[in-house]
Amino acid sequence: MTTWHPGLYIVATPIGNLGDLSPRAAEALRRAALIAAEDTRTSGTLVRSTGSQARMVSLTEHNVDERIPQILPAARDGVVALVCDAGTPAIADPGARLVAAAHREGIRVFAVPGPSALAAALSVSGFDGPGAHFLGFLPRQKGERTRALRQALGGAASVVVFFESPGRLAATLLELAEIHGDPETVVCRELTKLHEEVVRGRASLLAQHFEGARGECVVVIQPNPASIDGSAVVPLVAAMKRAGARRSSAAAEVARLTGCPREDAYAAWEDV
Repeated sequence: MTTWHPGLYIVATPIGNLGDLSPRAAEALRRAALIAAEDTRTSGTLVRSTGSQARMVSLTEHNVDERIPQILPAARDGVVALVCDAGTPAIADPGARLVAAAHREGIRVFAVPGPSALAAALSVSGFDGPGAHFLGFLPRQKGERTRALRQALGGAASVVVFFESPGRLAATLLELAEIHGDPETVVCRELTKLHEEVVRGRASLLAQHFEGARGECVVVIQPNPASIDGSAVVPLVAAMKRAGARRSSAAAEVARLTGCPREDAYAAWEDV
């Protein structure tokens, strides 16, 4: 039997299938005197379905700083739940600032674990390795997005994961193919929902498949290995140039084979 102490409860909610709400999560929502949610309308339907009578307040990027002083006193005296629109709160959302404030104030923080788009996507990707680098939501500006991907793909992580809007998904996948040699990628769309789709393949092929996609998307990438040997780039480009390949095609293929940035292979064309 769970003992419900005063504090801030981080409650994971379904990312699509309402059957994924755990009994303990439902009980936490019923026990709560106050529930902080990204969107009280979206979460309100789920909260009411549990029989909860809790007062709900919105917690967004725009009001989190003013809400924290209102929420923490309630968490000091009773059960307060933090939820997001779907999945586990405080991962790539402003709820993390509320959790940090609770820790600073000595208020107990409890996990009520459950659905997570991040964990779900990793589990169905089939990629394995010593570490995963989570980028959250990628920047909207292409230059910032490209820099973020370059840094992540050039690091030590064996898997890179990020959330992306369906409207930008195809373009982002094409950028990924260009800057990192078309890596093996998995796109998870509408996880646990009626039209759930998990597709694995090269980024360039997935860009075609997901052109005009709809719904929530998580992208999981297995970065290409670091360049086999930097000295191999020029000979490979030279061989393709002698064979009559076009510059852009040769650069893309050398980048795929060696893991070097495409523009490095493109520049090497002038050296042969």
